Amino acid sequence: MTASPARRRRRALSRLLVAAPLLAAGALTGAPAAHAAAADDVRVNEVVTTGDVDDSIELYNKGTATVDISGWILKDDDNSHSYKISSGTTLAPGGFRAFDVSGTFGLGLDDEARLYLADGKTLVDSFAWSNHSDPSWSRCADGTGSFKQVATVTLGGANSCGTGGGGSTAPVAWPGGSSVATADGSNVFGQDLSGLYQEGDVLWGAQNSGKLWRLVRDGSGGWKPDTANGWSAGKTLRFTGGSGSPDSEGVTLTGAGSAGGAFVASERNGDASGTSRLSVLKYDVSGTGSSLTAAREWQLTSDLPSTGSNLGFEGITWIPDTALTGSGFKDASTGAAYDPARYGSHSGGVFFVGVEGTGMIYGYVLADSGTYTRVASFSSGMPGVMEVQWEAQASRLWAVCDDTCDGRHRTLKINASGAFATTAVYNRPSGMPNYNNEGFSLAGTDECVAGSKPVYWSDDTNDGGHALRRGTITC
Repeated sequence: MTASPARRRRRALSRLLVAAPLLAAGALTGAPAAHAAAADDVRVNEVVTTGDVDDSIELYNKGTATVDISGWILKDDDNSHSYKISSGTTLAPGGFRAFDVSGTFGLGLDDEARLYLADGKTLVDSFAWSNHSDPSWSRCADGTGSFKQVATVTLGGANSCGTGGGGSTAPVAWPGGSSVATADGSNVFGQDLSGLYQEGDVLWGAQNSGKLWRLVRDGSGGWKPDTANGWSAGKTLRFTGGSGSPDSEGVTLTGAGSAGGAFVASERNGDASGTSRLSVLKYDVSGTGSSLTAAREWQLTSDLPSTGSNLGFEGITWIPDTALTGSGFKDASTGAAYDPARYGSHSGGVFFVGVEGTGMIYGYVLADSGTYTRVASFSSGMPGVMEVQWEAQASRLWAVCDDTCDGRHRTLKINASGAFATTAVYNRPSGMPNYNNEGFSLAGTDECVAGSKPVYWSDDTNDGGHALRRGTITC
């Protein structure tokens, strides 16, 4: 996705608006049936007031049972203002749901957010303030603590209440070499090279124009297109049935490697570019033809907050079930420890996708049958996410932002509560200009030499005629 000045202005504006309604941790499939629970378990947990549009109120379930909040009422300080929560809305234990109330009423400078039962008279919880959120009024800790102003909007996920809560850690220097070098030939790819994934001596690259690249080492530390089996100019991607042109933004593999298929994150169909189509597509990459037709599409648009058609999925990574269970990962759809057996036949892990327009990261179990369950929803702590990568060697998730965030990188790990939380924020290497980097990939343990290993970035804008650059990071 080329970042023209006009696009950057549109993208920056979109990130100032809160996507609505933000449906948070409770997944829409596989969740236990809701039943009555104490109203006191549901708390107003975060409030966003812009003084203009997209004012939002987040609710959190601090209890141990799923609560049906169908028909419950949200109000500001005016009793004539009433937002009714839709029928069929539930809140899982430890789950978050946020509601954009701006279409019904605005949240003012000196105002209040109130939650009532469906009778409109029984007050469940409330929070009043005398200044606009800057940008968020957040309860710290979630569900139980007092409200304070924090620097990160986390609607749909755990509040940013400090270093372990979602992203207030101060940025530090890049944990590797300060210099970078080009890692491709001149004008090999042109613009729009986005997601990356390294598989040993192969580097996979997703290009927004609906193309997948298989790159091999060029003998001088860089990469070049594989000239075998129809890969020399990349392969054209199609949706299932052979139609359309996926706006391919990210690529990842599972524990089976490329033999198990390549999984591509797409935000829209290029043949209908004004409409969001948030999908994960699986491709068999073993053939010799010049195009690839998806063997499976998990269409996730209806499960996620609406976003601009060019502000959707930007990155995708896969984390093995064993890594998640070993770290005590909590399944947001059940409120309990993640149990892979609950989901039957799937890839043996969870796919995590990053959304450009909101900075949110979502975790999905994608069943072999084509169904899905959302098991995680959390903020990256940045206004946008262009790449996500799981680094098995360090058991950490990387979230990467482009020139919009001055090329910052965040690492997140599973904390004692079973949720992903920020552990560090890194500035880009000091020797790398503020490129429009939309892809990032790390080498494996086998490439560690003298305590360092290679990392690679893809520059969507192809600055200076180069789309790939390499640097180093400590092992």
